[in-house]
Amino acid sequence: MLLLAWKFIRFDRAKSIGIITAIVISIFLIGQQLSLLFFLMGLMGNLVRNAPTADDQVWVIEGQSRNINSINAIDARLVQEIASLPGIAKTEPIILAPGQATFLDGKTAGITLVGASAPGFLMGPKESRIEKGNIEDLMQPYSVSAEYFNAQTWETDLFIGKPIEINGKSAKVSVITMNAQAFGASFMYTDIKNARYFGNVPNSQVSMIMVKLKDKKQKEKVIQTINQVYPQLRAWDVEKLKNSTVKEILVSSNMGMSFGTLVVFAMISGFFIIGLTLYSSALDRIKDYGTLKAIGAKKGYVNKLIVAQAFLYAFIGYIIAMMLIYGFKFGVAQSGLQINVSFLFALFLLILTMIISIGGSLFAVRKIAKLEPASVF
Repeated sequence: MLLLAWKFIRFDRAKSIGIITAIVISIFLIGQQLSLLFFLMGLMGNLVRNAPTADDQVWVIEGQSRNINSINAIDARLVQEIASLPGIAKTEPIILAPGQATFLDGKTAGITLVGASAPGFLMGPKESRIEKGNIEDLMQPYSVSAEYFNAQTWETDLFIGKPIEINGKSAKVSVITMNAQAFGASFMYTDIKNARYFGNVPNSQVSMIMVKLKDKKQKEKVIQTINQVYPQLRAWDVEKLKNSTVKEILVSSNMGMSFGTLVVFAMISGFFIIGLTLYSSALDRIKDYGTLKAIGAKKGYVNKLIVAQAFLYAFIGYIIAMMLIYGFKFGVAQSGLQINVSFLFALFLLILTMIISIGGSLFAVRKIAKLEPASVF
């Protein structure tokens, strides 16, 4: 069956090339847009992903926000008050402060200072995301981290010991991170004292409280207790906070709708282009299909022949599209766009390719199914 389908494909090369091209364009666009969306979603939750989180942690922020990247300050006295609640081992204050970094060449960049107490640095960055330097270096006065991939955006060179200014105050780069980018202003990690100094945050305020539990099995109970005792605050499971952050940004920015629309239109256009081209190809070879029926081929056999052609088109187009997606992945890697083409994502694209191609072939199947053998003679 596949051999005969291959012969049919080779017989009309022009239309075959058109069908394969339509599949390649559709699947590449879908794969490219979805991989970019997943990358941006990763950036939205990077404040969580950059931290060495654990199952026995609860993050407490002000009650109005559902987005960890945009929170209001809370009273620093709550750090000790929450630590006195049952089931809590200890609490740590966290500072998130906006700022402006100024380089020696006069260029500026918006940043977010992320400060946590040394030597734990519970907000990160994780060791796996440190390219140069050691996290202990952030304990030094006026020391901050900088992201390797932001250097191109900032149009400056990054190196350990690079002098900069943050909000008009002298600082230096002591750690260079990699893949710790932010969605918006760039993260600069530092000690909590440095974060207060550079971000002009008074000692009476903190941005977030990180809670360590005595028993991780009591997490939900502790969360409920904090929410009941302090209605102006909201305690979060770390993973749920990350998901909430991503959802809030996607909805508020309409980014999900934009990417989703592009993907849907790529699917629809591919479906109809492939379907109509296969239909046209079937009309051109209607005598061949009629002859097959006349010599005894059953309707099911002829239908399978058309579907087999669609399967081969899908397989060839998918291979070419994946080669282009991997080329795109490696092409943008140096600019900091870390595209992840996982096995499940590749399998999803394969299934989608088959659905578009085989689904489009139903136009031709329906036409040939109604064909009477005598009508072609």
